[in-house]
Amino acid sequence: MRLSIRHDTTYHYSNDVCMSIQLLRLTPKSSERQQILEWHLDLPRPVGSQLDPYGNVLHLLTIDEPHDALMLSAHGDVDIDQTLEVEHDTQSALPFLRSSKLTAIDDALRGFAIRHCGARRDRTALIDLMNGLADHIAYTPGATAVDTVAAEAFANRAGVCQDHTHAFLACARSLGIPARYVSGYLCTEDESHLASHAWAEAWLGDGWYSFDVTNRLARPERHLKLAVGHDYLDACPVRGMRRGGGAESMLARVQVSSLPQAQQQ
Repeated sequence: MRLSIRHDTTYHYSNDVCMSIQLLRLTPKSSERQQILEWHLDLPRPVGSQLDPYGNVLHLLTIDEPHDALMLSAHGDVDIDQTLEVEHDTQSALPFLRSSKLTAIDDALRGFAIRHCGARRDRTALIDLMNGLADHIAYTPGATAVDTVAAEAFANRAGVCQDHTHAFLACARSLGIPARYVSGYLCTEDESHLASHAWAEAWLGDGWYSFDVTNRLARPERHLKLAVGHDYLDACPVRGMRRGGGAESMLARVQVSSLPQAQQQ
């Protein structure tokens, strides 16, 4: 499958920002499952790229003159191999056993993981866990914020893809299974779910397997991976800080479409 992606983010400020620094994880990497055909970043100024500690492509954008708006755009085409169910990696998965503030386990989550998986530590068990969390945490836009922790979303039984993923990570790690957060894009006809998406990957001995709790998918057929990390803060597409600016408004538009067969030749 060939996907075409465009991701535009615009910030407006009520006063001039004196200086801003943005960490951009808006550039996907080619892998066994995805081949980047072309990819472009349209930014206010040229920036260099580097790899962060998780192997993600990272751009650091610094603007040190006054500005009252900031526009960022990423776009390109990617081929997805829909037949692959696992991605291999030469790096150790053990660091992803460590919890984080957003994925901290509590007794309720720990008990939920044990009830759904018991003594099993295989893919079938994690699919059961995925479906259980999808039943328990209703997809409810606006119910949580970017700093909502897994235990809170689980207790309130409402959240979005970020919360589904954090809860899955908390449960999997409590079972001794390395698991990581994935940010990226999803091609879907369901307009109630944003094309900008998050899901989990768990290490099951021979590689990383995907678990998209929100869509109950254990196979990433229409997913484009941008970045990975312990949680949202490690892998979010845009994360920054600023001095000044007053009130901020942000508008993000993401379009993901499958190119017709004729355009794939």
